[in-house]
Amino acid sequence: MLLQALVFPYSASAAGDFMSTADHATRVRVEAPPAAGARYTATAQALHWITALLMFAVLPLAWVMLNMPKEAESRGLLFTLHKSIGLTIFALVAFRLLWRARHPAPPLAEGLPPWIARSAVTSHWLLYLILVGMPISGYLLTAAGGYPISFFGLFNVPGLPKNEALDRAATWAHVAVGQWAVYALILLHVGATAWHAAVRRDGVLNRMLPPQAER
Repeated sequence: MLLQALVFPYSASAAGDFMSTADHATRVRVEAPPAAGARYTATAQALHWITALLMFAVLPLAWVMLNMPKEAESRGLLFTLHKSIGLTIFALVAFRLLWRARHPAPPLAEGLPPWIARSAVTSHWLLYLILVGMPISGYLLTAAGGYPISFFGLFNVPGLPKNEALDRAATWAHVAVGQWAVYALILLHVGATAWHAAVRRDGVLNRMLPPQAER
């Protein structure tokens, strides 16, 4: 024991310091934001940003076309663009859901409060639901109303027999409920992203961006 004390006088304290340092390093790793590689795939990122751009195009089109005079020459063109972009969004979101089934989303940042994590997952799936539901209700109100559905003037989408009850129900879902749900969820999504990026700075936004070159 005396020899040990003489040869290794600081072994106990050194071991304690080492364990303390290791414990601190472990906590740092756990609390750190996702690693640079914890990102959505390039395909998922492309689908996300293309869908976002189309959403910010289709909403102003709806506002303009519904508030312009019915006899305006460009009104029909705007309706065609609105419907065509809506169908494109539907196809992109459907493909994105299939892609996500094979390529799961990267994990959220460690240390995120459970209620925030649950809110993020819930809001994302609600956004998927509304992005699928709005094109469907738009198709139904148009087709059941007896109107043609042209896809960018290239071809007509198959329609349905005229059905006033279905037309009214789809119009209610699309206009009275759906559009406000879209506004709310987009505001929530953008606001939450800004909060994560500017306040928490936890790397959540980086998951949907390509890797950045280190400076």
